[in-house]
Amino acid sequence: MTTTDAVVIGSGPNGLVAANLLVDAGWSVVVLEEQETPGGAVRSDDSVAPGFVHDTFSSFYPLAAASATIRGLRLEEHGLEWVQAPSVLGHSFPDGRWGVLHRDRAATAAGLDEQAPGDGDSWLALCATWDRVGEDLVRCLLSPFPPLRGGAGFGRQVLRPGGLELVRELLMPARSLTEKLFRGEAARMLVAGNSAHADIGLEAPGSAAMGLLLALLGQTVGFPVPRGGAGELTAALVRRLRSRGGELCLGERAESVRVHDGRAVAVRTASRELSASRAVLADVSAPALYGGLVPWDELPARLRRRMGRFEWDPSTVKVDWALDGPVPWEGAPSPAPGTVHVADSLDALSLYGGQVAAGLVPEQPFLLVGQMGVSDPTRVPRGHEALWAYTHVPQRVRGDAGAGRPGLPEVRGTWDAADLEAMAERIEQRLESRAPGFRDRITARRVLGPRELESRNGNLVGGAINGGTAGLHQQLVFRPVAGSGRPETPVRGLYLASASAHPGGGVHGACGANAARAALWHHRTQLPWRTR
Repeated sequence: MTTTDAVVIGSGPNGLVAANLLVDAGWSVVVLEEQETPGGAVRSDDSVAPGFVHDTFSSFYPLAAASATIRGLRLEEHGLEWVQAPSVLGHSFPDGRWGVLHRDRAATAAGLDEQAPGDGDSWLALCATWDRVGEDLVRCLLSPFPPLRGGAGFGRQVLRPGGLELVRELLMPARSLTEKLFRGEAARMLVAGNSAHADIGLEAPGSAAMGLLLALLGQTVGFPVPRGGAGELTAALVRRLRSRGGELCLGERAESVRVHDGRAVAVRTASRELSASRAVLADVSAPALYGGLVPWDELPARLRRRMGRFEWDPSTVKVDWALDGPVPWEGAPSPAPGTVHVADSLDALSLYGGQVAAGLVPEQPFLLVGQMGVSDPTRVPRGHEALWAYTHVPQRVRGDAGAGRPGLPEVRGTWDAADLEAMAERIEQRLESRAPGFRDRITARRVLGPRELESRNGNLVGGAINGGTAGLHQQLVFRPVAGSGRPETPVRGLYLASASAHPGGGVHGACGANAARAALWHHRTQLPWRTR
């Protein structure tokens, strides 16, 4: 039997952040990872085409740039280098117009004002508000619940003139807020498109918060990427962990957590048992932990009932391409954005979200697009592009909103090879309409559907990428179930460290950091005669 202070299950960013914080506190730590490559949803490879580095899952990391936890690890000392595209984000419209989020807020405002006079001033006013409250708000969002430190700072700002109005705006539907603040579609879609990164409908309360958060982080810290690929962020976390004595075991799947007298005491794999004298931290989805790694007979009956109401976020289909030249966007903005959103209008974005919520595969999917050669030229041969696009589809498909449309193969929701080909065709048609000649530049392609995503990372159940819905009914004290909101579990010494815990999805490390800090606090407060 192997004995260690803590076992961390899963080497995604949350698991690796947690492990690093524990070794910093002097604990011995073993991280178990079932895949042969660490990183969870933060990985990259060259399997699409030789010489092209594609990120397997996530790519852009504004939340990492804003996270005090990630900054505090000083990963730059372990080989991480952040780089930025010439501009942050572009929204492509059908007529060749663009809304562009530039690195310079004045340039963003000037571009928005050209399309709708007055929108530039409204944008600068938003930025000024963010300057005042943004740091406290991010700290509040990423802290354990209740967020005492960040909440105190944010609360002081709320008491100032205009503060309560800001809170009201964050809680508003994204559609209502953008129509209130801006006259033009360009400015509205810069915020609403970012809202659509999560699975909260534009008409749902709270959807404005996600849009404002990502848009204003983009304006202040940008959408940075690790030079050389997303896997370099993981590599820096692993190097830091190992330099401090932590151990990472690849290709070793945790099969169960052994519980004795209500306390997690060990983790079993197929070949051994690892005794955890202080804590077990699980960077796995809540359904994989409760009733999975820990059997239901070790858990309260009320938790089982509540987990029956746990809701996943939608599935995802992602396509990667190797191109022999840049994307030939119509009306291409300069400087070029690293991230591109493709949606026709607010109405079209609302329709897309409504179709996904109703279980329909969207006829005109909203696309999130990453131009990785634009963002980091080291990833591609000179003059080429490593491009990806993804879109959300229902977890359970009830129908296809595009069925019967000429030239559009039907998607049945089985996500077999035929479905993936049909969905890739739909995505490529969307891109070709915005960038005539795009398809002529494709030299290689990879399509990852819900099955492929889950097989590469067991936390992405059914292609869900956020560890559960971001809807208000499953956030804060309701994440992952009502009465939660913190990393502690009903089993002593066992902590939920994944995106299923507060504050949810995104590469910010907060879920892992919150779990590690909770484990350290509970260990310090044990009775003095308790030994290791």
